[in-house]
This record gives sequence, C-alpha cells and structure tokens, in this order.
Amino acid sequence: MKHILEKLEERRARARAGGGQARIEAQHKRGKLTARERLELLMDKGSFEEFDMFVEHRSADFGMEKSRIPGDGVVTGWGTVNGRTVFAFAKDFTVFGGSLSEAHAQKIVKIQDMAMKARAPVIGLFDAGGARIQEGVAALGGYGEVFKRNVIASGVIPQISVIMGPCAGGDVYSPAMTDFVFMVRETSYMFVTGPDVVKTVTNEVVTAEELGGAAVHTTKSGIADGSYDNDVECLLQMRRLLDFLPANNEAGVPEWPSHDDIEQEEKSLDTLVPDNPNKPYDIKELVLKVADEGDFFELQEAFAKNVVTGFGRIAGRTVGFVANQPMVLAGVLDIDASRKAARFVRFCDAFGIPIVTFVDVPGFLPGTNQEYGALIAHGAKLLFAYSQATVPLVTVITRKAFGGAYDVMASKHIGGDVNYAWPTAQIAVMGAKGAVEIIFRADIGDTKKIAARTKEYEDRFLSPFVAAERGYIDDVIMPRSTRSRVAKALAMLRGKRLELPPRKHDNLPL
Repeated sequence: MKHILEKLEERRARARAGGGQARIEAQHKRGKLTARERLELLMDKGSFEEFDMFVEHRSADFGMEKSRIPGDGVVTGWGTVNGRTVFAFAKDFTVFGGSLSEAHAQKIVKIQDMAMKARAPVIGLFDAGGARIQEGVAALGGYGEVFKRNVIASGVIPQISVIMGPCAGGDVYSPAMTDFVFMVRETSYMFVTGPDVVKTVTNEVVTAEELGGAAVHTTKSGIADGSYDNDVECLLQMRRLLDFLPANNEAGVPEWPSHDDIEQEEKSLDTLVPDNPNKPYDIKELVLKVADEGDFFELQEAFAKNVVTGFGRIAGRTVGFVANQPMVLAGVLDIDASRKAARFVRFCDAFGIPIVTFVDVPGFLPGTNQEYGALIAHGAKLLFAYSQATVPLVTVITRKAFGGAYDVMASKHIGGDVNYAWPTAQIAVMGAKGAVEIIFRADIGDTKKIAARTKEYEDRFLSPFVAAERGYIDDVIMPRSTRSRVAKALAMLRGKRLELPPRKHDNLPL
C-alpha cells in the first residue's frame, strides 16, 4: 500500500510541476504567476479542489506522442470565494504554451457543465497561445464545444474571463461571449490575428500591445471591463466583484451586513448641481454617497466615460448603477455610451439585479460620425434594454433630461417603476435657447424679445413640475434624501413580478 501512495504523490508532484521549474521561473520573470498560484489566490485559502490533474493529450502527430505532460496545459476545478462556490479553469502557459488541444478543451467543458449543474459562477483565467496546431481540426472542435457552452450558460450563471497573458485566435471568442472581461496591464493582450499576420496582410507594423493590449481594449474597443497592474491586484478585485454577483439567475442578489444608516441625510448633495446649468459636476459623487459605505465597483471606467456603470449595495443588497456623467461630453449619449449602458442593463436584468439610474442627459450626440456609425441602432439598444427589463427600476433625474434621451434613460414611459426628480431637474424636448429660436424664429433679431421668451420657456418647461403634474415623475425630492428614498423604493419593489409575452427570443437591434 505504501508504494502505491508514494506513486500517487509522485504523479501529483509531476502534474503540479507543469512544464518544469525552468518554465515556471520564466513565467515569474515576466511578472506573471503560474496557473495554480493564480487559482490559490483567487479562491479561499485551501478551498480549491482540482479535477483532471492527470489528463494528457492523445495526439500522435508530429512527434507529439513523445511529449505528454499531465494536465495538458489547463488547471480546472472548483473552490469557494468568501464561502460561495465558484468553478474555474486556468490556462497553464508553462505547458505547451497553454495551447488548446482536444483533451484540454474537454477539461474546460467538464467544468462548464459542472458549473451549470451546480448553478454557480465560472471564471476562466487565460494565458495561452491559441489552438494546438499539431492537432488541427480536433483543437478547433474543442473550441466549438467551449463556445457552445458559453452561449448556453449566458444569462444563467455569471461568466468572467480574466486575460493574464496572450489570448489570440480562437481563444478570444470565449471571453467575448462571457459577461465580463478583465486584463492585466503590460502582460496581457488579445486579438484575432497577431502582429505578424497583420503585417503580412495589410503591411501595418504594430506591436502586440498596440494591437490588443489592455489600454486598447479598455479605452478604444470596450471589450475589457477593466485592467489592473498585476496578477495579484487583478485576482483580488475578481474576489470583490464576485461578492456583488448572484450565484445564478434564480438565486437573488447576495446580501451583506451594512452599517451605513439608510435614513442618514447627505446635505452636501443639496449643492452638488451648480447654479449654472452648463457647468459640470461629478456624478460619481452622488453614486458613492448613495451606495452603502461608498463601495462602488465601476465597470468600463476608461471607456465611454460620459456614462458610468457598476455595482454597489443599498441596504446590504446589490444594485446596478447607471448614470450620465456631466464631466464628459456634458453627459450626452453617443454610440459607445449607449452600448456600454445597454449591455450592463441587460446583465442586471438577466440576473435579477435592481437598477438605479441617475439622469443628467442633454440628448444624443449630433454629427456625421455618429450617424454614419449607426447611432440610431446603438441608441435603440439602450432603449430596448430598459424597456425589456423586468427588474426593479428606480430613476432619479438630477438636472437635464432632454429629448429622446429623457425617454431612453429609464423613464416612466418605458418601464421605470419609481421615478424621482431633484428640484434642479429640467425635463423638456430641448434646452431653452434652441427651443426659443425655433418657436419664435421671427424674433431672433430682437435681443430683448428673445431674452423674455427664453425666460418664459424656462419658467414653463425647465422644471420637474410639468412632468410631475402628469404623473411622469412620482415625486420631487430633496437631494439630501436621495439615498433613503431610493432604498425605500427598492424595498417596496423587492417582490416585483412582470410577465412579458411568450416568444422564442427578441430581435435586439444588434
């Protein structure tokens, strides 16, 4: 018996060694952790249970039968994060560069299937060179199996992808279909075709970082939801994110103890909005003062900054925040802001997370670039997402709510449950100057008349009371009481039920 146990330990030790000490050291020299080190850091201490440690590839082409390493380039299993079950796989760059083989894919598929059975989140840690060329179509078939399960799990369990090294070719499509993508600065990149192929086909000379680094995907493409300086910081933030997320689409939002008094009034909010309607202010100050303990996990912070999205808690329960940001482009909605907010709203709705919307929007961004880029379709995505949402929707208009953008931002007309406005709110088709120049075009040359007409328009329309008179606004509230009013509205809506007509699926304006 003793020799059998010793043999087991030897095989375990060989599997844990991955590609060997030299490759592990090379990984560390690049500033990266190994696959198992990453999983140990992600999970609660000692909770990670590894599966398929001894799986090896079955390829015999190109001399591959002479090179077999237990685990075959990916570490899979489950553990807990702050006591909650989470499934995970981590690509092991020290073994065949983390490339995907048929056996490698089947390990990932098994974890995806187990996560679905257990209705628990799944996290993928990517650090790999794509498909294993020696296996040809068998590797491509493996990718397809993984992709299919990404789609089946979408909207059922949270799926998170963390890019911690190279992620190229077929490897990029699995993260693209998950709910969230995060990257590590300087050491991770993702692209469909690498710099060499780009140079061959288009004659463009570009580095991996310029083509698909964290800076590109967090600011330009919007593929990544965030980036961090190193593996350790990134994984600790993933633990924090998981605390906000439900285990699945039926579990309900997690609830954590809060010591932040709901009834506490924040008097500084009474002066948050400047007297000058054209002067910006930081909407994040409002979000932080409404959320429990000022704890806000922002998503896509560096992309489409004119809208703010992320998770916080109110009375200990997770909520999603969507807010126009007057500090950037006056908070206007453009293509990027519309699709950023729409995707976030759809995630929250899929997983039963209530949405709190703070509105200060002067309209949609005009211009040929926006119109040629299909602003109509992208703006419709946000309208569609809010209109389709069945979760509690609480909206607070802080200042401007002009034109179609008023309707789009969770207005009462498209499904807002409780809609409040601050006394500073201006709800109208457009600003006073533009409106007066259209209505009283004949008086444009007369400065005094135009000034009087502008004052008349402002008094009549640029206040929340016209909308309140029609029941479009449920109440005009004091800014200082925003947290308590929103919290009470969410408590009242906790049992909300809304049935949509039966259909195979909707036809979202993609």
